[in-house]
Amino acid sequence: MNSALYRRRRFKDIAVQALAVAAAVFGLFWLVWIMWTTLSKGIGSLNLALFTEMTPPPGSEGGMLNAFFGSAVMSLLGIVFGAPVGVLAGTFLAEYSQKSWSARLCELVRFVNDILLSAPSIVLGLFVYTLVVAQMGHFSALAGGIALAFIVLPVVVRTTDEMLRLVPSQMREAALSLGVPQWKVIVQVLYRSSLPGIVTGILLALARISGETAPLLFTALNNQYWTTDIGAPMANVPVVIFQYAMSPYENWHTLAWAGAFILTMFVLVVSLIARAIVLRNRITHD
Repeated sequence: MNSALYRRRRFKDIAVQALAVAAAVFGLFWLVWIMWTTLSKGIGSLNLALFTEMTPPPGSEGGMLNAFFGSAVMSLLGIVFGAPVGVLAGTFLAEYSQKSWSARLCELVRFVNDILLSAPSIVLGLFVYTLVVAQMGHFSALAGGIALAFIVLPVVVRTTDEMLRLVPSQMREAALSLGVPQWKVIVQVLYRSSLPGIVTGILLALARISGETAPLLFTALNNQYWTTDIGAPMANVPVVIFQYAMSPYENWHTLAWAGAFILTMFVLVVSLIARAIVLRNRITHD
């Protein structure tokens, strides 16, 4: 290799590395800016009362205990409703797409899943409003959980499908050659191998739904008081932030910023945990 060609390739390599570093710094800058803005504007409400007191009426001090509880309940409902169906659907796509009787069905499922994955959350909220809220005659945390499940579902389907496809085919063939039924191969071999990736997908879905506002405006709405009844309207952090940020009261603005900071930190921590699981699994396999 002559020196001119080497210098040219070296220059390209350095340029690409510089662009990659610049892109990473650009993304980190906005993350730090968001964290600093929410922290500086909400620091006045970042105290114990934020986690121990209910959302206050206008002009009063309070916290967001009922909103945190409501968000936890509806996020859990979304995971409970959406994740099992997503894992099963992803398993069907990964393990049965080669069968002649299911090939067309798998294509249809992938098409519908792609639509769900890119559908605006407000459209899903309106769909659940028509399907559940209008039939029940009132808003409810149950409807909110169902709306969030529609957001969880395509993420888990895509992740499960991809993780199962990464399992070497030799593992399937070895188990099947021993006379093990296919369902046992899936449960005892494939799921064990792909479990970290599936869990990562569920955690990423949780991070996504934790900040959704539009679906909950049409399904769970809000509740100023503490309630554990999933058949009734329930407070949640995104809707409280939206309502308080639009209000003319300064103490509500501070609470909204504090809630936004806690929510952002939660999403960041969950995303880091998901990333750590992926890295640990990669190191283990290497």
